[in-house]
Amino acid sequence: MKAKPEKNRQILTTTCSFDCGSRCLLTVHVRNNRIEHISSENRSKLHLKACLRGLAQKSVVYHSDRLRFPLKRIGKRGTGIFEPISWDEALETISDKIQNTISKFGTGSLYFVTNTGSMATLHNTPHVTQRFFSLLGKCTTTWGDPSLEGAHQSALATFGTTVTGSSRDNLLSSKLIVLWGWNPLVSRFGPDTVPYLKQAQAAGTRIVCVDPRKSQTCAALADQWISLKPGTDTAFLIAMVHVMIAENLLDQSYVDRYTHGFGQFHAYVTGETDGVIKDPAWAQGICGTPADTIVNLARAYIDDKPAALIAGWAPGRTAFGEQFHRAVSTLAAISGNIGIAGGHAAGGPDYIDLGFIEETLPSPDISHHTVHFTELYDSILDPKSRGNQQDCQLLYIVGCNLLNQNLNLNKGIRALQKVDFLVTHELFLTPTAKFADVVLPVQHFMETEDIGQPFVGGPYCIHMQKILNPPPDTKTDLEIFSMLAERLGIEHDEKRSDAQWLETFLESEPGFPNLETLRTTGIHKFEVKNPHVAFREQIENPGKNKFPTPSGKIEIFSHRFAEMKNANIPPLPTYIPSPEGPEDTQVEVYPIQLISPHSRARANSQFDNVKRIKKQADDTLWMNPIDAQQRNIQDRESAYVYNQRGCIRVTVNVTPRIMKGCASIDQGQWYAPDDHGIDTGGCANVLTTDRKSPAGAFPCNTCLVQIEKCLD
Repeated sequence: MKAKPEKNRQILTTTCSFDCGSRCLLTVHVRNNRIEHISSENRSKLHLKACLRGLAQKSVVYHSDRLRFPLKRIGKRGTGIFEPISWDEALETISDKIQNTISKFGTGSLYFVTNTGSMATLHNTPHVTQRFFSLLGKCTTTWGDPSLEGAHQSALATFGTTVTGSSRDNLLSSKLIVLWGWNPLVSRFGPDTVPYLKQAQAAGTRIVCVDPRKSQTCAALADQWISLKPGTDTAFLIAMVHVMIAENLLDQSYVDRYTHGFGQFHAYVTGETDGVIKDPAWAQGICGTPADTIVNLARAYIDDKPAALIAGWAPGRTAFGEQFHRAVSTLAAISGNIGIAGGHAAGGPDYIDLGFIEETLPSPDISHHTVHFTELYDSILDPKSRGNQQDCQLLYIVGCNLLNQNLNLNKGIRALQKVDFLVTHELFLTPTAKFADVVLPVQHFMETEDIGQPFVGGPYCIHMQKILNPPPDTKTDLEIFSMLAERLGIEHDEKRSDAQWLETFLESEPGFPNLETLRTTGIHKFEVKNPHVAFREQIENPGKNKFPTPSGKIEIFSHRFAEMKNANIPPLPTYIPSPEGPEDTQVEVYPIQLISPHSRARANSQFDNVKRIKKQADDTLWMNPIDAQQRNIQDRESAYVYNQRGCIRVTVNVTPRIMKGCASIDQGQWYAPDDHGIDTGGCANVLTTDRKSPAGAFPCNTCLVQIEKCLD
C-alpha cells in the first residue's frame, strides 16, 4: 500500500542560479514553509547530481547574517557600520541622488557594475541591471568578462563565434583527453562532465592534466600530470606544433582545406621569420617542462586521435591570455581534431547551443560609455587618464562583490573612498557592501520562481520552483529597479508577474513547453540523437557551411586581429614573455609566481561566510617543499605573501603537488584587514595586478610575490 505524504510536507525542485556553469537538480524537502534538507538525484537519463554548494543552500537561506532590511551607512566607509532604514527612505534617497546626479553632471556620471550574482532566466543580475540603466540613458559601465575574456576574443578571431562547445558524451569517442588548466571536479561546467570523464577512462581513454599544480581532478582522474610555469602555456603549445612539423605529423589535407594562414605560422614556429626555432628545447627553458615530455604529448595528440584537448579558462587569465587560447585552437586545428567525433574545438569559451531561452526583459538599445573592468578604479581615480569625460559621481553595484573579486584590491579601496555615493544589492554585508552608502537586501533564488539553464553543455532546463516565502523586507533586483523606475517617472513596461514573464519567454522559443507543463515535469530535456560536435557541419560539408570568419575557415592568421594593427595582439598565435612572468627581472625581488584557482566551496566569493560550506574549503597557500625549506617554513605554519600592491597572512600547505617557484591560493576568500592593513582573510586580489591583457583578458594568474615566515 502506497504511503500517504505527510501533512504540510512538500518535495520541491529547483536549481542553483550562481556562476559555476552547471545547473544541477536540487530536491528540496520542505515542511511548514521551512527547509528540512536538500538532496539531489539524476533524472530523465541526465547526470544532474549537485555539489556541496547546492546541497548546503539551507545554510545560506537561514544564515544569521543575512540582510533583512535596507541599511544606511553611519560609520566611515569600509567599517561596516550601518543602521536599518525603511524601503521608502532607501528608495527616496537613491532616486533623489540619481536625479540630482543626472541634473548636475549628466547620465555619464552614473556608473553601474554588474556581474554574475544570479544567472537565472528572469532574475538574471546582468540583464535586469543593464535594463534599468538603459532606461535612464547613456550611463557608464564596464566591459570584459573576468572569467573568459581571453577565450572570448580568441574564439571570435579564430572561429568567428563563441559557440565552440561539444556535448560531454562526445568524450566517449575520444582516445586521449587533455585537460589543460582545467579542474572540473571544482569548476564543474556541467554536472555531466565528471561522469563522462570517468566513463571514458573506464573504457580505456587516457587522461592527461597540464597544470602548474596537481589539482583535485588531476589527483583523482589523470593518468599523467604535466607541470609548467604559469603564463608559459603558449610556448609549450607552439613547441608541440614544432614537433608535428619536424616529424611530419600534421594532417596536411585537413590544414589545407579548413584553415587559413598556416604557412605564415609555420614560418614563425620554425624560426624563419625571427631566427628563433620554437622547438621543445626552447620551450623547456621557458616553461620548466622537460623537452621529452613536450615531444611525447605532441606525438600522443596525433597518434591517439581522436583526441579532445579541453582548455580551461585559467591559463587565459594571464598577461597575454588570448595567445594561450589562440595557440590551443591552432593545435587542435592542425591535428585535425576539430569537428570530428571524439575531438574538441579547443580554446573557445565552450558555449553550446542545444536549446536556450534567449528572450529577456524589454530594454532600450543603448550604447553605454564603457571602461574595461580592470580599468574601473583608474577611471574613478583619474577619469581623463582613461578617456572619460565625466567623473564617477554615483556607483551602483549589483550581483558583484567588486572590491573582493576585481584586481588590485588596495587601489579599489582608494577608488571606492572617492565615489560620492555608492549603492549595492546584497544577501550579506560583503567586503564591497561595507563601503556602500545604501545596501538593499535581495531575495535568495529559492524565494522566487524562475528557469535554470546551463550555459556550458547540457540539453535541458530546470524549473526553479518558489520554495519559500522570502523575508518580508527583502526584494528581487527586478522589483527594486521597477520601484526606482516608478519614483523616477520612467516608463519601464507593463506590470507582469514573474509567471507571466516566464510564460512570455517560453512562448518565444520553439521546442519549449509552456510554464504549466514545465512546472509539472520539473525538467525539460531536449532530444539530441547523437553527441553534439562543434563545427561538425563545417568539416563534413565545407562548401555549404563556412566558418563565420572573413576567410570562411579556421583562422590561424586572424584578419580580425590584423585589422587592429596592435603589435601586442599579433594576427598569429605568438609567445610573448609576460610582465610578472618567469622571465621578468622582478623575479629577483618577487621570485614566486602566484596563481588563484577556484574553490570547491565557493562560487567566486559566494558562501565564504557560510561555515558549513567553508569547512569543506582548502584555503591554505600551496607551496613547494623546496621553496618552503629555503624560507624555513614548515607545513601549517603562517606566512606573509606580499608584493608592491599589498600583503596577506595565510596558513601554508607544504606539498609536492605544486611545482617549484609557484604558489597557489584559492580565490574568493573575503578580505579582512588587520590594524596594519594586512589581509587576514586570504584574498588573493590584494596581490594581483590590474593591467589587462592587450585583448582584455584579466591577468589574475600573472602575479609575482615573495613569501616570508611569520615570526609573531
